[in-house]
Amino acid sequence: MAELAQDTELRIKRVLNTIESGTPDGNYSCISIYNDGHNETRQITYGCSQTTEQGNLKDLVKRYISASGKYSQELTPYIDKIGAISLADDKDFIQLLEKAGSDEVMKVVQDSFFDEDYFQPSMDWATANGFILPLSKLVIYDSFVQSGHILMEIRNTFSERPPRNGGDEKLWIIFYLRARLIFLQNSKNPYVRKSVYRVKDYQQAINDNNWNMNNPIIVQGFFV
Repeated sequence: MAELAQDTELRIKRVLNTIESGTPDGNYSCISIYNDGHNETRQITYGCSQTTEQGNLKDLVKRYISASGKYSQELTPYIDKIGAISLADDKDFIQLLEKAGSDEVMKVVQDSFFDEDYFQPSMDWATANGFILPLSKLVIYDSFVQSGHILMEIRNTFSERPPRNGGDEKLWIIFYLRARLIFLQNSKNPYVRKSVYRVKDYQQAINDNNWNMNNPIIVQGFFV
């Protein structure tokens, strides 16, 4: 199975940094608050590729504390609160996260965290299902970042088999993106509906026959 070239892997990660935090290099202090938690509750999303308060933020902060980051002592009292109670209105906590994002320790921790918790699992899924093209892997990684995995609610809406099972890789990605676009467009959550641009950017890359990512992917006005 073909492995990603190091420069292609970096570009895939830079695309997701751009989508999630507005810059290819990643904004490690980036904080957004959306009504996209359980039952549309408000939650913090944080970091260069954005992890959520009700998701893996607790794990990220614990890693930062274990690495003796500059703001470890101040963040320690919040560990038992993250994910247990809403901190979306806790200004002190939010300011601590923002300041920690400028700490070189946090930058190293975030790079490792997003690689271990999102990138590697997505690449394992791609390999297990026979996907080898760089653009395919970008689409799969994007799905893991946004949704945690490939949602069966989307996967079950089309019949093309993954390449491991004899399907056509390009057709699977094309059908998957079409189904994902419909899924996002029909979401009850306005923040989810706004995210359709990420699917449309990948569809444009397909229209440009940029499967090997030899040319830049255009996202959020950046050529990545």
